[in-house]
Amino acid sequence: MAEEVDVIVLGMGVGGEEVGGRLADAGLSVVGIENRLVGGECPYWGCVPSKMMIRGSGLLAEGRRINGMAGSAEVFPDWAPVAKRIREEATDFWDDKVAVDRFVKRGGRFVRGTGKLAGPKAVEVDGQTYTARKGVVLGTGTKAAVPPIPGLAETDFWTNKEAIEVEELPSSLTVLGGGAIGLELAQMFQRFGVRVTVIEAMDRLMSYEEPESSDLITEVLQRDGVTVHTGCRADRVDGMTVHLADGREFTSEKLLVATGRTADLHKLGLDTVGLDPAAKAITVDGHMRAADGLWAVGDCTGHGAFTHMAMYQAAIAIRDILGQEGPPADYRAHPRVTFTDPEIGSVGLTEEAARHQGIHVQTAYTKLPEATRGWIHKVGNDGFIKLVADRDRDVLVGATSAGPTGGEVLSALAVAVHAQVPVHVLQHMIYAYPTFHRAIEAAVQQLEV
Repeated sequence: MAEEVDVIVLGMGVGGEEVGGRLADAGLSVVGIENRLVGGECPYWGCVPSKMMIRGSGLLAEGRRINGMAGSAEVFPDWAPVAKRIREEATDFWDDKVAVDRFVKRGGRFVRGTGKLAGPKAVEVDGQTYTARKGVVLGTGTKAAVPPIPGLAETDFWTNKEAIEVEELPSSLTVLGGGAIGLELAQMFQRFGVRVTVIEAMDRLMSYEEPESSDLITEVLQRDGVTVHTGCRADRVDGMTVHLADGREFTSEKLLVATGRTADLHKLGLDTVGLDPAAKAITVDGHMRAADGLWAVGDCTGHGAFTHMAMYQAAIAIRDILGQEGPPADYRAHPRVTFTDPEIGSVGLTEEAARHQGIHVQTAYTKLPEATRGWIHKVGNDGFIKLVADRDRDVLVGATSAGPTGGEVLSALAVAVHAQVPVHVLQHMIYAYPTFHRAIEAAVQQLEV
């Protein structure tokens, strides 16, 4: 016999956990279903532990920068405290009891299991069917995409999960993929003494960002000692040897596959509610509705595998379910940050994407070392500000902030893009001195109004 509740949340990742908890706070009866860990990828194998790793490697890099700037120092990497911090502080040894208890204390009911849709407003999990008076929220996330390279499936390769859980570092590592995950981990491991090689099929790293970002990160990684090969497609894998289509081969102790993320939708029973189980993502409207009585949030909607996107969409879905007023989703000012050193933050459209949309584009560019704070910072001051403006509307439609605090400086640019602040207003603001964000002023003065 089916059990009826107000809302069923299938997938308790970042977005699903937020939806379930907030709706329970509002007094609704909520069942949350998760077959892995409540909180999803971010707190256990993504954002949180990876940034702890990057924090450690950043400290090593800063220590090495002391020479010639403030004395002398010799740095000896030690992975043990980083691995310990990830196990004990970030993940509780990959145990979600705290997250489950938090949800239950808010009034939710938690079910550990693999669920699937069983028709409109119905979910079946391990033989038990739940029906919802209001509806179902999908927050099933994504998993690491593994390309169909011959021999790869038979190899004991790493994804981000194995890389995060590692307790003893390998002597060498080959990274397949030149996106955010691959590059963050590549630089971090290299700084801890691992010999790292990055292989990217596209003609540049971070091909989805500005070419200036690709050039900068390539230069910085190579300076750190990372070997970078772009425009290279893996033809087959034999053990820990990657064979390229051009005949070259690379052998390392470990192989990390970081070629993107994919939504695993075919097991969700989407066909029972009239949706395509073979789709790459679940299409939602501005209020996160995928069908009558069905909402979806987070990675599975195809708007980027970002915690901040899942939380943004969760807030919209919550309002819609509770019948509250609020604006629909607006992705024009979607911010994203790659936490390499330097950090590379971007928001909105790249120059190429803006031109493709037929926008009358004007760009501005300034190097961070040419700004006073960048000059003061000296070693480790790599970075730039790039602005993409719509001349016809006198607003920014995109921007990139690369630098030691590139992700933080991005916030000002995100506000400008989201709020459509006129360029002439940005040109007449007061920018605090001497800050990294003051480089925005130097760039914006280049734009014609």
